[in-house]
Parts: sequence; C-alpha cells; structure tokens
Amino acid sequence: MADSKPRRKVTLNQLNKKMREGEQIVQMAIYDYRSAVIADRLGIDILCVSDTGGMILFGHKSTVTVTFDEVMMMAKAIDRGSQYGLRMVDMPYWSFHVSPEQAVENAGRFVHEANAEVMKCEGNQHHAKNLEAIVKAGIPVQGHVGITPMRMPQLGGFFAQGKTADRAKELVDDAWAMVDAGCFSIMCEVTTQEVNEYLADVLPVPVISLGAGQGAHGVHIITSDLFHLYEEHTPRHSKIYTDMIPIIEDVFSKYRDEVKDKIYPGPEHTVFMSDEELKKFAKDMKWEKKFCISSKLKPVRSLSLGSQSISLIEMTNAYATIASGGIVPFIYGVKEITDRNNEVIYTCLLYTSPSPRDQRGSRMPASA
Repeated sequence: MADSKPRRKVTLNQLNKKMREGEQIVQMAIYDYRSAVIADRLGIDILCVSDTGGMILFGHKSTVTVTFDEVMMMAKAIDRGSQYGLRMVDMPYWSFHVSPEQAVENAGRFVHEANAEVMKCEGNQHHAKNLEAIVKAGIPVQGHVGITPMRMPQLGGFFAQGKTADRAKELVDDAWAMVDAGCFSIMCEVTTQEVNEYLADVLPVPVISLGAGQGAHGVHIITSDLFHLYEEHTPRHSKIYTDMIPIIEDVFSKYRDEVKDKIYPGPEHTVFMSDEELKKFAKDMKWEKKFCISSKLKPVRSLSLGSQSISLIEMTNAYATIASGGIVPFIYGVKEITDRNNEVIYTCLLYTSPSPRDQRGSRMPASA
C-alpha cells in the first residue's frame, strides 16, 4: 500500500537520511508512462529509465544495441508519468565511454530534453574520469559495478562477480574510484552478498543491491522481471510476483475468437445513427444506385421485404451484390423469347435493369 503520509519529492538528501536511519531505498527500472504513474503513486524512491527497456519494448537482444534515442524516448515518458520519485537515466552504451566531453554532452541532453535528474553509469575504475566530469557539470551519478551488461564479452558472460578474493578486491576498487569521482550512490549488480555487504559498510554513500542479496541500503529490480514479461530468460535473483504471460495470452485469445465469431464488437460497443439521420445519409449517398436499383425508393426499413415497386431483377441485383462481397454481378433477365424464325413468342413487360455494360467493373464502396 502507498504511504499515508503526504508525498514529498525525493532528493539526494532524503536518500542519505534513509541510509543513516536504516530505511530501505526502493529503486525500480521503469521504462513506460503507465508504470511510472503507478510506481510514483506507490512511493517508489528512484525511477530508473533502464536500457533493459530496449529489450522488453523494442526487442533488442542485449542492452548494447539499445540506442541513445530509444533511451531518450523512454526517459521522456517517465518524466510525464512521475512527480515525486527521483528520475534516473541509465546512460546507454557508448554514450559516456569515449571522453569526459562526450559524457557531459549526453548526460546534459537527458537533463535538458527529458527532465532527468540523475544518471546511472555502469563500468569500472577506468570510467571514473568520465563520471567525474558529469558530476562536476552538476549532474549527480549513481555508479554501477559487478555484472555490467555492456562488458559481457570482457567479463565472459552473465556470471556472478566477486566469487574470488581477487575479483572482490577489484570490485571494491571500482566502487571507491566511482565514489572518489563524486558518485552519490553505488549499485552492485549480481555480486556476491559479501561484496555487497562490505561496500554498504565502508562506503559513505547509499549502496543499492540488484541481485546482490541483503545488506545494502536499498534494492533495485527490473520491472518486467516482476511479471515474467521477458520470457527468454529469468534471472535467478528475480522474483516473479505475477506471471502476466498466461493472462495476456488468455485475453488475446478471447479477443481473437470473439472477432472471428463476430461477437465483438456488440451493440453495447457500437454507435448508431438516429432514424432521421440515417434517412438523410441514405438519401445523400444514393445507396440504391450502388445496388443497381434505378427505381425511385423511399428510405423506409421495410424496403427489404419488397414493400415498394421494384422489379425482380433489381432486387436480385441488390442481394447478389451483398452476397458477392460488394462486387456488382452480371444479372440477366429474360426480356423476350423468340422462336427459330425470330418471331417474338414472349415479352416481359416489367423488365427494368441497367445494361450489363453499365454494371461491368463496378464495385460498391465498403461503407455502402
């Protein structure tokens, strides 16, 4: 349930206060407007526009191929949907790696164009100078150590980090380098709990756990993992609270079947014209002409019962046009019968119909 207290805008000072008082910081990867509205309503502290959204929303196979513009689009959506949570942008691949100047330029764009408040940058001590440049430009940064998806080839795959003493020390050095660069927080992604706990104990800034166990000052989760929306892989550290896939499949299947069976849309989902407006519309559109009826008709509902004087061939033309999906067919009537001497032995006095030449190639509009 949402906190009953009046909501205040989340600031870095509030996050530090929570760290000192032992209150957990709740951070979530959010990348669509509606999720941002709900998360903000429920009191989530940090709404992180994660590049994993590119995998969920746009079908990327990894975060490396998620583009700057795609992250920008998600960041703008989160800005529109949030009022109180701290808006964080996970800077995408190659947006801060080249130089301090590039890092500041791109971080500034997220602030200026998407109203972002803080950045998150994954990496190690070798990226610290670029992170420091962003901080010195006035934009707070959360450092990200441990499993860093942008460096999967270098790390050798998605494996927990810090399982050996040497690797654990490297992670500690990375975290300290980022803190020394001015980062306001450190996120540990899938490190051992021991590394996570140690950093939370020694670092002067909040430490956030993503799959790194207990002991940190807060927890981060990928929103889609809560609902099993990424079927291709379910991380060990993720908890599926509700499996949305069967629910979505059930709804889609019901919709598909009702459309095929012509159940949906029903009368309750449909808007109809008044009788008076329908008469005017039928008169303006000259519907009877589209059915090859040349007789003058009055717009009454009993027309289909043959209540007015139209010829049999006109009525046949009309119904055959409906049956053929709107294509006006070639309807022939017997006008007269002659014998082999060309003497007329029968004449149909009621015959009236457009000539086949007038009918050829005609198609009734779909709206008719």
